Amino acid sequence: MTDETCQWQGWREATERALYGPGGFFLRPEGPAGHFRTSVHASPLFAGAVARLLTEVAQELGTDEVDFVDMGAGRGELMAGVLAAVPAGLSVRAYGVERADRPAGLDPRAEWTDRVPDGVRGLLFANEWLDNVPVDVAGVDEAGVVRYVEVRASDGAERLGRPVAGPDAEWLERWWPLMEPGERAEIGRPRDEAWAAAVGSLAAGTAVAVDYGHVRESRPPFGTLTGFRAGREVAAVPDGSCDVTAHVAMDACARGGGEVVTQREALRRLGVSGERPPLALASSDPRAYVRALGAAGEAAELTARGGLGDFLWLTRRVAGPSGPGPGAGRS
Repeated sequence: MTDETCQWQGWREATERALYGPGGFFLRPEGPAGHFRTSVHASPLFAGAVARLLTEVAQELGTDEVDFVDMGAGRGELMAGVLAAVPAGLSVRAYGVERADRPAGLDPRAEWTDRVPDGVRGLLFANEWLDNVPVDVAGVDEAGVVRYVEVRASDGAERLGRPVAGPDAEWLERWWPLMEPGERAEIGRPRDEAWAAAVGSLAAGTAVAVDYGHVRESRPPFGTLTGFRAGREVAAVPDGSCDVTAHVAMDACARGGGEVVTQREALRRLGVSGERPPLALASSDPRAYVRALGAAGEAAELTARGGLGDFLWLTRRVAGPSGPGPGAGRS
């Protein structure tokens, strides 16, 4: 094997090393919030809505002791917001699942782990987690052969490698068929498997994945692979200097069951509407009006078409036998 050959690798391997290897992008002290803004960072209304969903799940389970799993927890921002927003009388055991070290000052109720806890009874919430599960990329050559796209980590240069075969080829045929030379796709099979494993960790409750995504009827012909650094979209270079991400084939993840709706729909159901407060409130209680107006602006950002409101929510409910989970029996 020549030095030139060693420089090239599939996007899945390169992304894994760039994001989660030694010195990887997501292991840096500043965390994801240092580079891009998610719904969690846009407004505390998002964590409040998740807390209401957690409360609904507890009611469905008939318990006042419930588990909350924050998949891809970043630095614990969503978990902290949810724990602050849950109503009195609801006991929550929270798990932050993340490869980075436990952040300082995290609520002592929260456990920090790099593995999904098993036997959870409650809500598993994965906000912008699946888009950072590394995947391979496929492209069609001039002869119409679907091949893996290989990348050089040092500068992001690409070339076509060996033909796609086996389970990856089957996944493409079913979920993202490629026909014309130049077309590309992200092979979402690892994300399907990661989501299935996350759902499988629930003894009972609800699992939700929130991400930019697409379905078969609206697949982008050239894929969505890109990078982010310091709040800006940049070229995807898997050298650890930027996020490497791609939208999620949500219908493929949902093949085992579940409902897919937009964030706009999901948050409105949870009471985040973006409607302006009545003008009469400005006269009767000016301070309350200003607070309500600010909340309406934040809600509008979370539900805006063409922005955060276009995120897709995949929801899967898991019915299980009654009995204690890992969070049961605590005082």
